[in-house]
Amino acid sequence: MLNSERQAQIKAALSTAAEPLSASSFARQFAVSRQTIVGDIALLRAQGEPIIATPRGYMFSRPAAHEFLLPCKHTPAQTAEELQLILENGGWIEDVLVEHPLYGQLRGQLNIRTVADMKLFMSRLSRYHGRLLSELTGGIHLHTISVKNERDMPKIKAALRQAGMLYEQVEQR
Repeated sequence: MLNSERQAQIKAALSTAAEPLSASSFARQFAVSRQTIVGDIALLRAQGEPIIATPRGYMFSRPAAHEFLLPCKHTPAQTAEELQLILENGGWIEDVLVEHPLYGQLRGQLNIRTVADMKLFMSRLSRYHGRLLSELTGGIHLHTISVKNERDMPKIKAALRQAGMLYEQVEQR
C-alpha cells in the first residue's frame, strides 16, 4: 500500500469516527509502526486537515458552538478537581496556557472532553512523573474552554469560584 493510500484511509476513518482512534490501532490495521502513523498524521495536518490529538487518540476537530478563556489558580493537587468541575458543568478543556517570563506564552493541548479523558490525563501525569505548566507560574494559568451552550459558561465560572480556583484580580485600595 502506498503512503498516500494509507493516509487517505486514515483521513476517511477519522472523518466518520465518533470516538478518537489511536495510532496503535491504525498501525495494527496497516501493519506498520506506530511512528509511521504519527508521521502520516503530521503530513495530513501539514496539508490542512484539522486533526487533533486527544488523550485517547486522534480525531477531527469539531469546534463547539462557544469558546472562552478561563483564568485559574490552584495547586497541582487540585488539578483533577478543577478538570472535573469544568466537565460536570458542560465544558471541554481544549488546552492550558501560561505566560512564561523567558519563553512568552506556552500552550499545552489537552483536548479533555470526558471524565475518561480526564482520568487518562491524570494517570499519565502520575505515571510519567509529569509537571504541570501551571507550576511554572505559581499555579496561575488559562484554559480554553468549549461549550455547546453559552449558558454553561457562567456555571463553570461559578463552580470554580466556589472551589477557590477561579483567578480573579482583587482591586487594591
